[in-house]
Amino acid sequence: QQIQFADDMQEFTKFPTKTGRRSLSRSISQSSTDSYSSAASYTDSSDDEVSPREKQQTNSKGSSNFCVKNIKQAEFGRREIEIAEQDMSALISLRKRAQGEKPLAGAKIVGCTHITAQTAVLIETLCALGAQCRWSACNIYSTQNEVAAALAEAGVAVFAWKGESEDDFWWCIDRCVNVDGWQANMILDDGGDLTHWVYKKYPSVFKKIRGIVEESVTGVHRLYQLSKAGKLCVPAMNVNDSVTKQKFDNLYCCRESILDGLKRTTDVMFGGKQVVVCGYGEVGKGCCAALKALGAIVYVTEIDPICALQACMDGFRVVKLSEVIRQVDVVITCTGNKNVVTREHLDRMKNSCIVCNMGHSNTEIDVVSAQCQPL
Repeated sequence: QQIQFADDMQEFTKFPTKTGRRSLSRSISQSSTDSYSSAASYTDSSDDEVSPREKQQTNSKGSSNFCVKNIKQAEFGRREIEIAEQDMSALISLRKRAQGEKPLAGAKIVGCTHITAQTAVLIETLCALGAQCRWSACNIYSTQNEVAAALAEAGVAVFAWKGESEDDFWWCIDRCVNVDGWQANMILDDGGDLTHWVYKKYPSVFKKIRGIVEESVTGVHRLYQLSKAGKLCVPAMNVNDSVTKQKFDNLYCCRESILDGLKRTTDVMFGGKQVVVCGYGEVGKGCCAALKALGAIVYVTEIDPICALQACMDGFRVVKLSEVIRQVDVVITCTGNKNVVTREHLDRMKNSCIVCNMGHSNTEIDVVSAQCQPL
C-alpha cells in the first residue's frame, strides 16, 4: 500500500508569456544557498537544443552514471568548488581528520538539495568519509551546471541541470532512487520532494532507511504531517531548526542573497521603495534588515504574535497584506507556507510591482493563475 503525503507535490510553472495591463515585471525564486559566478550560467548554445536526458556522456574514467548539462564544464566547476572550500573550513577539517577512518562506510545516501559549489563541498565530504551518494536538485533553477559536471567527473552519480522541466525534475529524483543493485539507507532532503517520491513510488525502500535529514521549513512541515498521521516510519532530523541553520544560514545568508537576487533580476534602486515582507522568521529578519539598510520603506506581515512584536520592536510597521498591496513596489514571501500571495493580491497590485519568493518553491505565490489568466 502506498503512503501519500497530505501535501501536494511541488508544482513548477513557467512565467506567463501573455500579460495584461498589470503584470509581474519579474519573478524569482531565490534560495539562501544559491551561488553564481559571472560564468556560472554559461552554456554553449548548441547544448540548449538537446535535453541532457538524450545525450550520451561519459567522464574521464568512462562512467556514464550521471546526467548533467555538459560534462566538458567540469574543469571550471572544479575551480568553483575549490574557491568554496576556502570558506568552508569546518567541513575541510572534518574531511582531513576522519578521512582515513571512513566513519560513513556502508552509508548509501540519496540526496536532493540545491547543487552549488557549496553543496558540492558537502557531497564530496560525505564521499570522502566513506559514503556512497546519488544526488539530484531540489530546485529546477538553482543548479550550477559546471559544478554538477565537476561532481560527475569526480564519480558522483548526479542527475541535475539548470532549467529542468517538471518531468525532468521527477525523472532525476527517480534515477537516484530506482537503481538496480543499489538501495539507499539514508535520505538527505531539502523541501521534502525526495521523501515524497520514495513514499509514493517505492515505499518498500523505507524498510532499509535508517533516517531522514530535512533542511528546509517546507520539508519539515511535510514531515510533521506524516508524523501527525502516524505514517512517519523512520527517524527524521529537523536540521532547519538547528541553531546554526536558523541563526546563520537563514538570517545572515538570506540577508545577502535577497539583495543579490533582486539586483541581478531587476537592476533597480531600492532607496525609497515600499516593500512588504511576508513572514518575520529568521529569513524574514534577514531580508528586512538588508532592505532597510538600502533605504527601503519596509512593512511586515506576520501571524505569529511574538515574531510580529519583534518586527515592531525592530522598527517595522506590522500590517495585513491587503492593507498595503495597492501601494507597495516589492512583495517578498518568506513563510515556507502555501498561497500567501493569492490571485486577488496579484490583481490589486500596482503596475510593475516586483514579486519574489525566498522560500523553497513557488507555491507561496499563486503564479499558476497568472499563467492561466493574464493579470
